[in-house]
Amino acid sequence: MHRAARIEDWLHDRREHSARRRGYRPTVIPYSGYGSTGWVRILCRVLLAKPDKPEKRQKRPRADGRDAGIRGWRSFTSVPVNDVTVTIEIDGQTHHVQADRGGVVDTVVPVSLPPGWHVARLHTEFSDVQHAPIFIVAPTVGYGVVSDVDDTVMVTTLPRPLLAAWNTFVLDEHARVPTPGMAVFLERLASFTPGAPVIYLSTGAWNVAPTLSRFLSRNLYPAGALLLTDWGPTHDRWFRSGSAHKRDNLRRLAEQFPQIRWILIGDDGQHDEAIYSDFQRDYPGSVAAVAIRQLSASEAVLAGGRSRDAVLIEGGPEAPWVYGPDGSSLSSQLAEHGLI
Repeated sequence: MHRAARIEDWLHDRREHSARRRGYRPTVIPYSGYGSTGWVRILCRVLLAKPDKPEKRQKRPRADGRDAGIRGWRSFTSVPVNDVTVTIEIDGQTHHVQADRGGVVDTVVPVSLPPGWHVARLHTEFSDVQHAPIFIVAPTVGYGVVSDVDDTVMVTTLPRPLLAAWNTFVLDEHARVPTPGMAVFLERLASFTPGAPVIYLSTGAWNVAPTLSRFLSRNLYPAGALLLTDWGPTHDRWFRSGSAHKRDNLRRLAEQFPQIRWILIGDDGQHDEAIYSDFQRDYPGSVAAVAIRQLSASEAVLAGGRSRDAVLIEGGPEAPWVYGPDGSSLSSQLAEHGLI
């Protein structure tokens, strides 16, 4: 194991021991998952959390929903529970799985379910039961949507270090800005094929998943699974590769759903063009179209310039590439190709 990973594990162990002495209890943070009629992909994270005080539990929630807006820095200072056993209950079946060294569970379990939304019950030995929504894709569905998040569905100018830190660690979802027209664009894509899965694929950390889920819901984006990553060192390197995270999950989706052709949505401020181009080259039958949001001049400057990655495949009649500054432009272009 990489030295940085060993140091991180040591710090986690010390923090976990200290938190447990102060009365913190394991808490399962459920994330939306997906699956087919014979299996489901379960996603969650186990953290140590301070039990709510009685007066806080009895407090009437605010009508505007601001009580749900937890500032991002708290999620990044939470203590993950290492190698804890998580119990998954779904459709009358029970499965026991182990969380990884960061408290994350990302596992596939066999189960027979009809298409549509379902709920999995998740808990540890000493935690309350939490419910994770699971979307089951019918074998007859032929299209799906994969969308980037930062600078695609929300404007964050993530590559700019100071602003990215402010957006991630300080602001809640009420202060994040949705990209014009993108919610309607994604909703039209999801509605074009009933039962089409929607996947939000981002290099963001699992810590921001609850905030991101609330942002998507508040701004009327279609419901879908979040595929995020865990920041920090791995077994063999200092930091995880965001590009590798996206490539691995796209490959996984293509192999899990060979009948689905994906509409891939990203922006030209990072590496989405190169990632989608490579995916189209490796899995040509799995791509229906690629829609790239073009950053404005000011956004491109804040993002450190536009992507200089070489696009190896420019698409064609079977899988067109379209470019536009907002959701309305991208939507109108895909409509010309009969995809909306």
